[in-house]
Amino acid sequence: MVSRSRARVPRSAPERERNRILKAMRALGPGSPNEWLRGYLGSPVPVLGVRTPPFRRVVREAAHRLESWPRSDRWRVVQRLWNGPLYEERAAAIELLGRPPFVDDEGAWSRAARWVDEATGWALSDSLAAGPVATLVASRPERFEEILRWTRAENLWRRRASTYALRAWVRSGELDRPFRLLERLLDDPERWVQRAVGTWLRECWKKDPVRTEAFLRRRVSRLAPVTITVATERAPARLREELRAAARARRQGSAGRRGL
Repeated sequence: MVSRSRARVPRSAPERERNRILKAMRALGPGSPNEWLRGYLGSPVPVLGVRTPPFRRVVREAAHRLESWPRSDRWRVVQRLWNGPLYEERAAAIELLGRPPFVDDEGAWSRAARWVDEATGWALSDSLAAGPVATLVASRPERFEEILRWTRAENLWRRRASTYALRAWVRSGELDRPFRLLERLLDDPERWVQRAVGTWLRECWKKDPVRTEAFLRRRVSRLAPVTITVATERAPARLREELRAAARARRQGSAGRRGL
């Protein structure tokens, strides 16, 4: 938990700080929104197209300035950025949330979990889930039960976010929780979720190919084609073809039985 600063800031300071960050972002971008980039990122709001290194420098400098602010005023800055009309503002809010002093704050988890439904489009969703959410879940493993419940959420981005929240466990090779959660999403009808399942099975493969292959073979009848394709990117081509053939045969068999 962070200490509460006694520093005082003017009432208008959070909005001024938000404008300062936004001004710095605009100075780094091309000046007008990039519609192609907005479509590529699936962003719900316009995208300036600021490059990653200078973007992170601006956020890092803002985080340093905000360290001495009272807790409530720091959070006002972050929430104003999240409510902003540009992708870079929302991305900055996510980046700040994953940095001290915010990530160490007792209110970080509730805010991150609340934003998950609002972070639509793969870029914002994955940044939030694989960043602050994954960090906060790893710091309190009991939160796994909460992200496990996300797999049954109505919002597809929350279901997708549950997979990216597994980042720390997958990276460390602790695969029990990831396999448990990913199995719950094998029947998900949304392609964005199917692809995310494949992504994290691929990452599991990098850590334990034997166990991951066994997982895929046992559940082949439930694997969507895109899940197989992405999950086996690092696997031998023969395995990919075997899984595709088995899944195809199972689907054809099911269709034949329905036609009787």
